[in-house]
Amino acid sequence: MRARTWLLLVLFTCAFPCVAQRVKVEGKLGKEIVLFNGKDLCGWTYFLADPNVKMEDVWRIDGDKGVLICKGRPAGYIRTVADYTNYILRLEWRWAPEDTGFRNSGVLLRMRGEDKIWPKSIEAQLMSGSAGDFWLIDGVKLDTDPARINRDAPTNRIKAKMAEKPIGEWNEYEIIVDGDRVVLKINGQIVNEGTGAEVVPGKICLQSEGAEIHFRNIRLIPILKP
Repeated sequence: MRARTWLLLVLFTCAFPCVAQRVKVEGKLGKEIVLFNGKDLCGWTYFLADPNVKMEDVWRIDGDKGVLICKGRPAGYIRTVADYTNYILRLEWRWAPEDTGFRNSGVLLRMRGEDKIWPKSIEAQLMSGSAGDFWLIDGVKLDTDPARINRDAPTNRIKAKMAEKPIGEWNEYEIIVDGDRVVLKINGQIVNEGTGAEVVPGKICLQSEGAEIHFRNIRLIPILKP
C-alpha cells in the first residue's frame, strides 16, 4: 500500500512539476501596457559605453517573430523613456546557444539619475545560472534575508532557488515592484524578494553585457495606489 501511494505521488509530481506562485499586491491593477510592440523600439532610448557605437549595432528586431535581439557587446542598455513606480513587469528571455560568450544581462528597475555604466537602480539579474539574484547598484537599498547576502559582494543578494530553463529555451520573468517591496518570479516560481526599496519613479532598462540575448512579450501592468 505504501509503495502504491509513493508511486502515485511520483506520477502526480511529474505530471504537475511546478505550480505558479501568486503574489498579492497592495492596490488595484491598471490596464496592461505593451512596452515592446515587436516591430520597433518606440518608447525606448539607449546608452552604450562606447559612444561611437549606434543603437542598431547592438539591438535589432526580428519583426516576423516579434523578438528583440541584443548582441551583448559593447556594455550598455536600452531604457524606457517613461518612468514607472509600482507595477508588474513581465517579459520572456532566452540565450542564443551559438554565442558562447559571457552570458550576462539584467533588468534594471526604478533607474534614475545619469546614464552610465551602471546607473542607480535595482537589478533583477539575468546572468545564466544566476537569474533571480538582486544587484543593488550605486547605493540603492533593499533589505533581504541576511542568509542571501553574498559575503564577497554585499550588494549581491543571491536567489533562493534555481528556476531557469536550459540555454536556448524561453524563460519568463515576472517582476513585482510594489511600494518598497520587490519580488522576482522566474517561470512561475518566487526566487527572490526584498523590502525597504525607495519608492520613486524610474526607468526600466535591459542590459547589453556579454553575449547575445533575446527578449519578447515585454509588458507592464501598473499597480494603482489609493
